[in-house]
This record gives sequence, structure tokens and C-alpha cells, in this order.
Amino acid sequence: MVTVYVSIGSNINREHHITESLKALNHRFAPLHISNFYDCEPVGFEGDNFLNLVVGFECDLSVAELAKALHQIESENGRQRETKAYASRTMDIDILLYGDQVGIIDGVELPRGEITEYAFVLRPLVDVAAQELHPTLDISFQHLWDNFDQFSQKTKPIPFKLNFT
Repeated sequence: MVTVYVSIGSNINREHHITESLKALNHRFAPLHISNFYDCEPVGFEGDNFLNLVVGFECDLSVAELAKALHQIESENGRQRETKAYASRTMDIDILLYGDQVGIIDGVELPRGEITEYAFVLRPLVDVAAQELHPTLDISFQHLWDNFDQFSQKTKPIPFKLNFT
């Protein structure tokens, strides 16, 4: 088993789609370690704010199998694979970390570069893995957050009631 961290985001019917993604992940990978939920302004385009979080869990799937399972959850929630990198979406689930794996593995960049680029990824990752070390930088995620320009990208924690039934 390996510890995996994934980021989840939605800005279309976001509460519904986030809940559905968590139900699907919980069904397959429980127990889940779930960060706080963050209301985040979109980066790179104009649109409704996103609801973002990070989830950690133990997994015995390969990177390819996990990526396929996550794409299936996205598709079941109306995710349209568009050519635009920055666009509104019902659901986006990305593998951030797969143990201490580094490189392009089964077509997935590990660790995901967005960890150090975007507050909507790093801030919730700190909630669930503050003292874990970035596999290539050998620096804790808390240290990365402490040195991140936290005012350049707006993230606001918001209450969110989970119901897995």
C-alpha cells in the first residue's frame, strides 16, 4: 500500500460534485484524510469560484489504475475533457503525490508541479500532510506554504458538511 494525495476541485454545482467525488473515493479507498474545504478564485480564466480540497488515502493500485479510476469518477460526474487547460468544470481530480514516486509514471507527473504553483493545491495539502516532505525539494509542505505568496491567490476556508450516506 502506498499513501496517495489527490486534489479535487469543482466550480459547477460544486457542492454536489465534491460530495459525489468523496462518496466514490470513500467507497473505494476508505478511510480518507480530508482537508478543509476552500473557496478559491479561478486562476487563468474568468468564472465562478472553485471549491477545492485535498484527500489522502492508502492505495494498492498502480499509478495507471488509479488515474483510470479517478477519470471514471470525473466522467460519472459530467466532466468534459476540453482542450482548454483553464475552464469551468464539474470535477477535476488530480494525483498530487503517489508515495515518494518521482518522474512521469504512466503518463502522470509525480509529484504534480501544481503543488508549488497554486495556493488552491498547497494550502489544503498542508491540512493533511503538513510535515510530509516534497519528494524532490526535501522540504515540508508546511515550510512551502509558509514561504508561499499567500496573498497572490485567494483561498478562503469554508464550512462543508459531509454526508457519505
